[in-house]
Amino acid sequence: MSATPAPAPGDPSPGSEGAGKDPLGGGKAVLVWSIGVAVYFVAVIFRTSLGVAGLDAADRFHVNASALSTFSILQLLVYAGMQIPVGLMVDRLGTKKVLTIGVVLFTVGQLGFAFSPSYGMALASRALLGCGDALTFISVLRLGTRWFPARRGPLVAQLAGLVGMAGNLVSTLVLARMLHSLGWTTAFAGSALCGVVVLVLTVLFLKDHPEGHAPEPVSHTGGAYVRRQIALSWREPGTRLGLWVHFTTQFPAMVFLLLWGLPFLVEAQGLSRATAGELLTLVVLSNMVIGLVYGQIVARNHAARLVLALGTIGATATVWAATLAYPGDHAPMWLLIVLCAVLGACGPASMIGFDFARPANPPERQGTASGITNMGGFIASMTTLLAIGVLLDATGDDYRVAFSAVFVLEAVGLSQILRLRRRAVRREREQLVASRVEAVHVPA
Repeated sequence: MSATPAPAPGDPSPGSEGAGKDPLGGGKAVLVWSIGVAVYFVAVIFRTSLGVAGLDAADRFHVNASALSTFSILQLLVYAGMQIPVGLMVDRLGTKKVLTIGVVLFTVGQLGFAFSPSYGMALASRALLGCGDALTFISVLRLGTRWFPARRGPLVAQLAGLVGMAGNLVSTLVLARMLHSLGWTTAFAGSALCGVVVLVLTVLFLKDHPEGHAPEPVSHTGGAYVRRQIALSWREPGTRLGLWVHFTTQFPAMVFLLLWGLPFLVEAQGLSRATAGELLTLVVLSNMVIGLVYGQIVARNHAARLVLALGTIGATATVWAATLAYPGDHAPMWLLIVLCAVLGACGPASMIGFDFARPANPPERQGTASGITNMGGFIASMTTLLAIGVLLDATGDDYRVAFSAVFVLEAVGLSQILRLRRRAVRREREQLVASRVEAVHVPA
């Protein structure tokens, strides 16, 4: 006999905003949500396009490793810096307006990158792209919470991440081939057309919420409201734990796919660009498979969240250590395959961070809390991208020394996760008890 699942902490309880009106999902929800996810899909294609063009960009703009890493660092700096403002924007303006602005910005950025005649112009284009990209994922998370029941939250979030990784797959398979067959300008300008398509879909068909499920209007504005939203979200241990889980799990794969994976496999491991591209594809495919598994596990058993996150961190550190410490000039192919398969777990594990932040905050703070959480992995990625570029220049392209920066960031994040884990779980249990008590005392 199956029991009706208890409401998670932070879910609407009877008598609260949204009580008795949990969205039912269904075909229309899938259709609307799919439009939002399509925007995120295109944003990831544009975000990761430099990952398959890093060597070409170095030749085109005549830059060294540190300057090359600046492309991705600036893009991620803008992205991370925008997360809290984006969360506030989503809470106040709704998903459709924010996604529309995001599509316009990242499409113009991708088009500008295609025609940039200089390193400076290319940097400005990547910054604009990062700004538009920053508006997408938090909006898609909010769209999911508005159109689907709360119990579907972990699975819906993992599916959104999975579709995003499919965008990465397009970069490694399609855009890479366009780049080498059609050239820089045609490849990047042609890909920008995808942005135009999703812009039309967003304007014509996207809706913020189902009929009868409109959130209560925000009655406060100004600096005091902003500070209160941020302070209340940050005060929750679940929000802070979510940030550090995202910080520690996402960046190893992000750094590998966004910029340094292809140079590492070609220059340090002696592989052809075709073989290196196949290994990057393996990271993406592994991510998609593991994302489905993690989403199902967390949806059924919230207690597995921390186990999955810590297990992913341990596996990532172990396989990187084995790869970098392997005797000889090159690691064997089987070990590189294992490395790429394990890196595929990083993205799904980072999504678990949102599963700590989501139940810790009420509906009116979901955007802000998600923005805080989402900063974690991108701050770690930005820091590691910079460290690897600087170390490569300082050591004469010694990838073993440069990639050792991964362990430093993992150690920092792991220490914070272990520090916050008990406090977050205890607070979540208190909120669950409070929500049950409130449900008992609210008249039917």
